[in-house]
Amino acid sequence: MNNYIVRQAIKDLQTDEIVGYEFLIQEDQGSLYNPSADSVAANTMVAFLSENSDRIFKDRKTFMTFTPTLLFRNTPKIFDKDKVVIQIGDNIIIHALAGILISKYRDEGYSFAINDFQFTPKYFSILEHADYIKMDISNKMDEEQMRSVSNVVDMAHGFQKKFIATGVNSREVYDCALKLEVDYVEGNYISDRMTAKTGKMEFMQGNLYQLIVEITKDEPDIGELEEIITRDASLTYALLKMANSPYFAVHQETTSVRQALIRVGINQLKQWIYLLSFEDKQENSSEEVLKTSFMRANFASALVKKLRQFPINSSDAYLMGMFSTLEYMIDASIEDILFEIPIVDEIKNALISKEGPAGRLYELILCYENAQWTEIQTIADELGIKTNEMAQIYMDSVEEVNNIWDNVVGMNNGES
Repeated sequence: MNNYIVRQAIKDLQTDEIVGYEFLIQEDQGSLYNPSADSVAANTMVAFLSENSDRIFKDRKTFMTFTPTLLFRNTPKIFDKDKVVIQIGDNIIIHALAGILISKYRDEGYSFAINDFQFTPKYFSILEHADYIKMDISNKMDEEQMRSVSNVVDMAHGFQKKFIATGVNSREVYDCALKLEVDYVEGNYISDRMTAKTGKMEFMQGNLYQLIVEITKDEPDIGELEEIITRDASLTYALLKMANSPYFAVHQETTSVRQALIRVGINQLKQWIYLLSFEDKQENSSEEVLKTSFMRANFASALVKKLRQFPINSSDAYLMGMFSTLEYMIDASIEDILFEIPIVDEIKNALISKEGPAGRLYELILCYENAQWTEIQTIADELGIKTNEMAQIYMDSVEEVNNIWDNVVGMNNGES
């Protein structure tokens, strides 16, 4: 069984904050959610979840759909009950032991979400146990359907439940969610909303704080400086642009952060970092953009290491992922942004027009973010990536990003 595993953000429609992530697992004939394969799939998934329990979106709530088999095997107990939301669908609701099963977890303090709620007695019978009600509104755009969804939203609020609109994949559907006054939204369009242009360079204050700490040491560690800078798209871009400026009388292009650090030198680097430290702190909405770029960079770099005779190496792939969000942090087109810095043509072509093998890799990463299972399979086969390895590579990248981000956010909050 080759499962793909990915997360999708769930956003508070009023505050624009990301409140959690849905943990999506590929659904096909061999998937976890196919009744005929449920037992076999459960064995595989329990093993995978057990191995990765500490890596799965520990920063916010995790919404995950559990089958009856997984619930009977106490799989949710792998997770902290305050962090996981058990999503239940029709296969559980119609189960003879549904009430007992749900009551058991509810008594132990777990939260529940009902997937694709329907106005039928069997759904109302478990309504008291649910904290969230989810409905796909992508195909409910006409007046009658909107009225039906509105009734469910009103009912949810009347019972003090939060309503999550899923399938929010376009501006039109997003506007409908606003009219319906839902609580949370989930879908491909949310990532676009999170990456609205800011008009100025954004960076994490925690990264800057760590740079200041390192640069003020008697003997700053170039490797440590490189590590801090390469996890922030804005800092990486700004440093490369500075290192290739006329000020440094460049005769040969500087294409890596380490080269840039050596060319700029410690004294100039100190001045640059201190100047950046006087900038206004970024708004919370930009944090998710930076985190996305860092996640893409790690994922792309790890995937390239699995490929043979690929036109870009893992370092180039890292830059491709890191720079993929620059257009949303700088008020300019991606063509103009990339013109300012010397990066290999394969990366430029990939980010501008998704051309070439690197472009296909970039498309694969975007498809993976959006849980587009068919496209993932097609591109993975084309590039020669083993699909049974991708889920683990993704989870390893999630863990690395979460661990470093916890450290950066701690610095951002003034923690030592």
